[in-house]
Amino acid sequence: MSNILILGAGRVGATVAEQLVFEHHNVTIVDDNPANLKPLSSRLDLRAITGSAINPHVLREAGAEDAELLLAVTPTDELNMVACKMAYQLFRVPTRIARIRNTEILAYEEMLSEDVGFAISQVITPAQIVTDYLVRLIKMPEALQVLDFAEKLVQMVVVRVTANAPMCDKPLQQFNTVLGDVDRRVVGVYRDNRYVRPDGDTVLHAGDEVFVLAPTRQMRKVIEALHTQERPIERILIAGGGNVGFRLAKALQKDYQVKVLESSAVRSEWLGTELTRSLVLHGDATSENLLDSEQIAQTDLYLALTSDDEDNIMSGLLARQMGARKVIAIINRSRYVDLLQDSRIDVALSPAQLTIGSLLAEARQGDITAVQPLRRGAAEAVELVVHGNKSVSRVIGRRVDELRMPAHAFLAAIVRDGKVIMVHHDTVIEANDRCILFVHDKDDTRDVERLFAVKVGFF
Repeated sequence: MSNILILGAGRVGATVAEQLVFEHHNVTIVDDNPANLKPLSSRLDLRAITGSAINPHVLREAGAEDAELLLAVTPTDELNMVACKMAYQLFRVPTRIARIRNTEILAYEEMLSEDVGFAISQVITPAQIVTDYLVRLIKMPEALQVLDFAEKLVQMVVVRVTANAPMCDKPLQQFNTVLGDVDRRVVGVYRDNRYVRPDGDTVLHAGDEVFVLAPTRQMRKVIEALHTQERPIERILIAGGGNVGFRLAKALQKDYQVKVLESSAVRSEWLGTELTRSLVLHGDATSENLLDSEQIAQTDLYLALTSDDEDNIMSGLLARQMGARKVIAIINRSRYVDLLQDSRIDVALSPAQLTIGSLLAEARQGDITAVQPLRRGAAEAVELVVHGNKSVSRVIGRRVDELRMPAHAFLAAIVRDGKVIMVHHDTVIEANDRCILFVHDKDDTRDVERLFAVKVGFF
């Protein structure tokens, strides 16, 4: 159990606070607006302090002297940077993470150093995290989720089985016949929103959501066995030219036909000068006439990326009704994401959920290198590094079928010396293996960490 101090009770701060409380950490959250803190303190077992993130007295009252991790996620880059410096200089907080939106700052590494900079251990940029995730989805249109592990050597994807796919109405053991020598591991199947523990006899049906792990270079073949291949995405309409919309258009405009629809005249003009290969339009994304004039029926992908959830939902549903082939929407309120499950919006994304993975990794026991929330936080994929030897490790030198794995956890793959190994019952774990696990019930997360962590006294 760690003492964690969160500065900023906005969407990211509130989401990560809820998750950390669920994992039984001691959490204190600071915000200068009492209205942001009240709903958190009323439903979560945490301390809520009203005050400035860069006031030494407030930080002391919030327990900075005993904090092991500081998360500075206020809306202001400068506040987050100064807060990290103060946490290090005055209270020697071991790990300090700052949210920074201005990427120009990141070009100067000395700005982050402990000696001459702001003593920032790690930077997160939510807009870039969301942008990178959307790019992966666009490149793999059949997938509902695409996650990278082990420096992109391994991927986990979520795919909905289609009626004419080679594996539809077949048991998982038929994968070997369908794919030949392509190795993969199915770690979860969700049918009618209920988890089905996969084994060789599990028959896949149309509509099932399949969670599958495979080497990145072979993932395309795995997807084609589960989902009828879709034609590549070419025409993209982005509604919302904010941080995410701008970054995404800039990343895509060389390879796709991109239109950006922005409601602010001033922002539209600025976007027009920055996005030289995109068509920038000024207007309302919920206008049926505007969408029709921009040939929404010929659009392969419509992305609703404004800062307003209701506008994203309405414009996304309208775009689909008018003929857009696929719709992705950013939704900040988690309850809305649940409501949109299995709706005419193909993918509903919570930026806060995408962002908290890197924050959760710092709070976990053991050498956790990645945490990827799944199923709106109910499940997760974890990447960790195994350390030690047989005398101090519960897993090193042991076969997978000898491990006391929690009931709701799968050890799916190992990366060893740059080689991807799909785990079988007789796979033996070695020191420094990068292990990738799927945990479909978050109650088992702590047990997984304890199993793979070295015994006390190793370090």
